[in-house]
Amino acid sequence: MGNPLNHKARKRFGQNFLHDDNVIHQIILAISPQADEHLVEIGPGQGAITESLLATKCQLNVIELDRDLVVELNKRFSQLQNFNLHSADALEFDFASLTIDKKLRIVGNLPYNISTPLLFHLLNYAEYIQDMHFMLQKEIVNRLQAGPGSKKYGRLSIMIQRFCQVEALFDVGPESFDPQPKVTSSIVRLTPHSTTKYPINDSTFFNTLVAQAFSQRRKTIRNSLKNVCTSSELEQANINPSLRAENLSIDDFVRLSNQLS
Repeated sequence: MGNPLNHKARKRFGQNFLHDDNVIHQIILAISPQADEHLVEIGPGQGAITESLLATKCQLNVIELDRDLVVELNKRFSQLQNFNLHSADALEFDFASLTIDKKLRIVGNLPYNISTPLLFHLLNYAEYIQDMHFMLQKEIVNRLQAGPGSKKYGRLSIMIQRFCQVEALFDVGPESFDPQPKVTSSIVRLTPHSTTKYPINDSTFFNTLVAQAFSQRRKTIRNSLKNVCTSSELEQANINPSLRAENLSIDDFVRLSNQLS
């Protein structure tokens, strides 16, 4: 994989650098980048995945926050025509600015401490994205793909599944990283729905409704939403008021939100 950069992982950036060639090969196979495609790598770190992506001749934009790594990555790759580096915070980055004629394919070994807010940020650009492949904490991936009735099912499951199909691909053990994290990671593929799967009248209200419903998971939906709607309004939306939020499907929340808004 070329020479890893001589860079000490920084805790404040949540850095855990992937160094396992077999895992990198598996990730590239899962993504299957083509020469005419436009890929974006978030947090390239020491360039382990970057090098393999560039070898496929795809057009690659990378977004890196750590300025020391920006210098090293430029030294290593800037002479390549298909490499373009942005020294920026992915949480504030305008991903629409990278689309010209093709949808983006987004890749990243995401720092655990920003993975959820970053996923929410990317959902704002779902129409510009073909697919996303991320290395995340296995626990987060379990939550992303959980369905109603599961203890893992919650606000994150609903927000992501509203926009994307979720596919857990394979797990990656701590020994594949330096430094080793204390948790197992997973590779997940998120594919934005090609057409609107859940038509929602008022997205802001929907987001508030879901957040409120899961704010106290042990309570019945009647109690957790008592400031938002009445029992009879729940029944009107064909929802049993004595259920808990985790028992409601995305369709249930959409129906309730559209009725109330």
